[in-house]
Amino acid sequence: MPVDEGGGRRVRIDGTILGRAFALGDVIECLRRAGWLDADEWPPIEWGGGGPEVRAPDPSHH
Repeated sequence: MPVDEGGGRRVRIDGTILGRAFALGDVIECLRRAGWLDADEWPPIEWGGGGPEVRAPDPSHH
């Protein structure tokens, strides 16, 4: 999911929204709360709208 107007992204696994992330640490926390404790077993992380360093929505998509 691309960055929203508030600077966050929805974190999803298999279509289920786990939370909202503003940085990589937030994604990790969402995974941990969902039971994904071992980083070697995490599903692939896909960053919509740019990598974790992108914190603002792309104005060309409005």
